[in-house]
Amino acid sequence: MIALLKKEMFNDRIREVLSYVPSAIFPAIIFPAIFLDNFGSMQLENNPKILAIIIAMIIGIFSRNILATIFSGLASYWTIIFIF
Repeated sequence: MIALLKKEMFNDRIREVLSYVPSAIFPAIIFPAIFLDNFGSMQLENNPKILAIIIAMIIGIFSRNILATIFSGLASYWTIIFIF
């Protein structure tokens, strides 16, 4: 809805506040997918997603490339679940 509005309607303060929305929403979407199982309980032991996200975070920090981060996370997750 906000994306459909003209950007000239917002003052600088509103634009600054709205710039934080993706940073706040993204972890709320990702956290349940990684740490919760199908029943909604925390799964910390034997969870290959946690190791894959750690690898992806390390690649992301050093490469500063979103595609490299995504592909390394996917590749490491698939490697972990298929090999181990």
